[in-house]
Amino acid sequence: MVEKVAADAVKSVGEKATLELLDRAVAGMGGQSRAGQHEMAKHVTRAIETGEHLLVQAGTGTGKSLAYLIPLIAHSMDSNKPTLVSTATLALQTQIVGRDLPRLLETINPALERPVNVALVKGRANYVCLQKLEGGFPSEEPSEGQLFSLGEDTSVPHFAASTGGPQSQLGKEVVRLREWAEKTTTGDRDELMPGVTDRAWRQVSVTSMECLGAQKCPVAEECFSELARSRAGEADVVVTNHAMLAVSAFEGLAVLPEYDVVVVDEAHELQDRVTGAVSGQLSVAMVHAAASSARKHTAITVDALNAAADSLDMAIAGVPNGLLPNGLNDEQLDCLDQLRDATRAALSDSKTDSSNAVDGGRQLARSRLMLILELCERMLAAKENREVVWFSRNSTFDPQQGYSPPDETAPALINIAPLSVAGRLREGLFAGHTVVLTSATLAIGSAFEPAAGGLGLIGDGAPSWTGIDVGSPFDYPKQGVLYVAKHLPKPGRGTSPEALDELEDLIRASGGGALCLFSSRRAAEEAADAMRLRLDVDILCQGESTMAALVKQFADEPDTCLFGTMSLWQGVDVPGGSCRLVVIDRIPFPRPDDPLMTARSRAVAQSGGNGFMAVSATHAAIRLAQGAGRLIRSTGDKGVVAVLDSRLSTERYGGFLRAALPPFWATTDRSVVRGVLERLGSAKAP
Repeated sequence: MVEKVAADAVKSVGEKATLELLDRAVAGMGGQSRAGQHEMAKHVTRAIETGEHLLVQAGTGTGKSLAYLIPLIAHSMDSNKPTLVSTATLALQTQIVGRDLPRLLETINPALERPVNVALVKGRANYVCLQKLEGGFPSEEPSEGQLFSLGEDTSVPHFAASTGGPQSQLGKEVVRLREWAEKTTTGDRDELMPGVTDRAWRQVSVTSMECLGAQKCPVAEECFSELARSRAGEADVVVTNHAMLAVSAFEGLAVLPEYDVVVVDEAHELQDRVTGAVSGQLSVAMVHAAASSARKHTAITVDALNAAADSLDMAIAGVPNGLLPNGLNDEQLDCLDQLRDATRAALSDSKTDSSNAVDGGRQLARSRLMLILELCERMLAAKENREVVWFSRNSTFDPQQGYSPPDETAPALINIAPLSVAGRLREGLFAGHTVVLTSATLAIGSAFEPAAGGLGLIGDGAPSWTGIDVGSPFDYPKQGVLYVAKHLPKPGRGTSPEALDELEDLIRASGGGALCLFSSRRAAEEAADAMRLRLDVDILCQGESTMAALVKQFADEPDTCLFGTMSLWQGVDVPGGSCRLVVIDRIPFPRPDDPLMTARSRAVAQSGGNGFMAVSATHAAIRLAQGAGRLIRSTGDKGVVAVLDSRLSTERYGGFLRAALPPFWATTDRSVVRGVLERLGSAKAP
């Protein structure tokens, strides 16, 4: 439950030392200590000392990285275990390891007993595999239903210029990768500049399931992934991602060193990232690919496997996309049972012996079979384990048209995900560790319960926790305006002509400098095309270049506009006049046909709660706050957040959603907001 800490609480020795170290660090880095930063550092220190879990909402500009890194470092000096920092995105992970920690340690190392050892841990697929580089694995293009990868961070996809470039281009990329592999000391993909396509990277990397393992691999002592994990075991502070944290908590695998304290940054993403990391997908094509690989690399008979795949194909042919509220039917379950038995037999027949102990092809084949066996067992036990099952079909991507709707005649994919990750997180993460969860958008109003409930901190047997909001250094009512276009019609499919007219009017008034956030890629592209015809300002659109290049151009050109989707809702930090208008096309509710959200809403309703408010509205509130948070990034910023969804003012749940937003000065008067934007456009900083 949430507890208030008395203002006159006696400071501990650790707290006093931490604050002194924080003041030294901030001064050494040329900044000024902030009240919220001090408050957060005190509470993080107390949490570490007491072992009580802590939820901290720290607004943009608080300096929360320093506020939790200082207590972690102070604790690691006396502990024989590393402390962890987990992030949702590669961008923040890179910021902490590449910028925040080096600058911090440069200022505080003289005050410490010894230097601080920092390590970065990612999933295996993020590192080049030396065994594969030397030909120890067959080169195969992934088939539909690519292998489930343990802890591989897919939160920020690496940009690929095309979905299938010429073979010569792939060859050039692989040659460059091989040359880089001879020089790199880390093998970390993110250190390769410029980057390469996913297709090229797959030629030199393996997933955790494909890896031969340290006991069998002939180059294990030189393995970049193993070296990274070894360094983590000796480190004081380990930086990782939510996917790795999920695998450690759910699978019990030793992908992370033993730790006693973890700070989960971007904690509003934890539930979704954990769910994504432990979700699975099975297809008939996946089974046939596994059978082909097993026949090729292990020389076993795969007739039973192919027969089971054909039976499953008939059992799921023509099924509509969507949630299966009652689970798979008897025929489908019988087919999965047959497939499980055939897969188990194939695994038994393909066991490794001493003569092929380091056979990469055999390992690849067996890893595919093991994945199918695991998925069959999960789907057969879905009801007992409270897992959700649904059918889907892949969309196709066209560089000109974007993603098309799924083809209902395409082969079906069977998906599975846990209905809730709360219980498993309670057991695997919160039990035995002190956990500090922080984000700029963790509470709705002053309530932390929605976030805490989804993470396993509410209910019978839940551990003790404290929730605090340390505020923000920004004066939101004076720096920002929240404008809701109350006169617009309720959003329907696509962007209405009235909404496009409103968007044009707002951008024209501001003279550009607009970050426009849309609920879908197609909506962003259509709006960008429309505005290019109507306005004399440069319009950038997500997908036309790398995200980094787009954001840089947007930041460098005060009158340029940037249109995009969810990755921009959370990934853009552009202080100054270049971002003086943030437009949100609609409330970011989950899709009404989202199977997992639907199942979770029904579960809440069946237990007597309000499924819409507990799931859809809470999801929307956090993401709306993230989008609105793009506007004010420094004490000198001023601007307007414009929401083109009238429901924020007209529907009963509007107040709940607005409670999650920064306390901007609010209006629904179009003429007033036009005047504000015109003044901002005239006074924009170069």
